[in-house]
Amino acid sequence: MSEASPGAGLSGSMRDGAHVLPLRVYYEDTDFSARVYHASYLRFMERGRTELLRAVEVAQSDLHAEMGGLAFVVRKMTIDFLGGAVMDDVLTVVTRPKEMRGASMTLAQEVRRGDEVLVRADVMVAAVRGGRAVRIPDALRLTLANRVGL
Repeated sequence: MSEASPGAGLSGSMRDGAHVLPLRVYYEDTDFSARVYHASYLRFMERGRTELLRAVEVAQSDLHAEMGGLAFVVRKMTIDFLGGAVMDDVLTVVTRPKEMRGASMTLAQEVRRGDEVLVRADVMVAAVRGGRAVRIPDALRLTLANRVGL
């Protein structure tokens, strides 16, 4: 019997060119009204973007360590709050790459409860090194093109 790798199953999966990450709402994600606090959705979507990279076998920690401090930072976000989740809801963060430019990439993200879209966002992330925008490395471009069709 083979052992599962640490964290197996925690990273979601790729489906039809999108990354799908299930998560549960905890008390810490809610506000005084027992609904998910708006900033918690930003954390959920950050996890979705991180796990998308992990799903195509790119860890952000490796990018940072092996490429001279390369990191992705949010440059711009357009977000629509359409509904609200509550504690114990099981949500799904769907992350779909839309466009890649020289130093930036735009992703479409949704937070869903079943088929209901609760939050929809377009997120532009920029590659930076030492606080300055840099071109997304060709190896990463190729990986994303081959794995998610970007």
